[in-house]
Amino acid sequence: MPNLLYNRYQKQIKLDGFGIEAQEKLSNAKLLVIGAGGLGCASLPYLAAAGVGHLGIVDFDKVELSNLHRQVLYTHEDISQYKAELVAQKLVKQNIEITVKPYILKIDNSNALDIISGYDLVIDGSDNFYTRYIVNDACVILKKPLVYGSVMKYEGQVGVFNIAESGNIYTTNYRDLFPKPPFESEFYSCDDLGVLGVLPGVIGAMQATEAIKIITHIGMPLCNKILTYQALHNSFFEFVVNKNKALVEFPHSKEQFINYDYHEFCGEVAEVNEITLKELYHSIENNNTLIIDVREADELPIITDFAAIHIPLSQLSESENIFSSYQKIVLICNSGTRSKKGVSILHNRFPKLNIYSLKNGLNSLY
Repeated sequence: MPNLLYNRYQKQIKLDGFGIEAQEKLSNAKLLVIGAGGLGCASLPYLAAAGVGHLGIVDFDKVELSNLHRQVLYTHEDISQYKAELVAQKLVKQNIEITVKPYILKIDNSNALDIISGYDLVIDGSDNFYTRYIVNDACVILKKPLVYGSVMKYEGQVGVFNIAESGNIYTTNYRDLFPKPPFESEFYSCDDLGVLGVLPGVIGAMQATEAIKIITHIGMPLCNKILTYQALHNSFFEFVVNKNKALVEFPHSKEQFINYDYHEFCGEVAEVNEITLKELYHSIENNNTLIIDVREADELPIITDFAAIHIPLSQLSESENIFSSYQKIVLICNSGTRSKKGVSILHNRFPKLNIYSLKNGLNSLY
């Protein structure tokens, strides 16, 4: 190893059980990170600094103001620019010895196998069940290790899936932990409930640590385990994940994977009528419009810009028919996810109603 490279990595090369051999494994490794949000912003700089030679970043989002409290790679000047492209530029400046490839796209079952097949290891920093199941299933089919992470409010989790053991047996995967996604009324995102800004930093750094351990074969990765961190109490809890022998629904081949309906499996509404914030204000001024807030009680922000009644999504299907006197009904939540599901629920009960979801939810207002 040239002296310049040795000087860069000397502090970890000197570690007992690490050495030049482990550093060369990092240099030759190809690692893909799904998501350049809070988790990706934490894991990627450490992976680049450690000398992971080839990094891929998948993210189709652009930087928003509400990202900045936890996605610390971005500044105010980066708003409205593509995250994956920005991170790639920043990481190459951080370590000129590595290569970084951005993928400005949404990963799905039409492209996941092609993308992931070019990498040795995947870190999942996504924030939705649709992406998590797709990435997990692709890793299982391609026999790629997967480092899982998630954050919500004051708590985060990290674990390692799909590691090869003796006899061509693989450890547990994400479907062993979650055979099915939660019901639509039970799922909330960080947009809905919030997240402590430093929490993705803690969990993302743990994900980077697990990836380095897997690549260099040092230590004991969190295989068949989930480590939970609770920030308010500064406490850790570890639990074991067992093989789910009752697991039936699972795409076992590339053909099954490509044809699998992940939208239906995850209970996502493919298409509903949406209305923009500008169109909503115009509708309020000119039409008899009922606005329904489908969030749970006491969720922030409080709506002060227009009048709305409150019917949580979990109670929407049980609500009385109070809609018949309105020309238009608009459902709102923080991000637009739950309101779209609410539109689907009401259309099933009242197919003749003119119902819309506020596009991007209250995020478009605040």
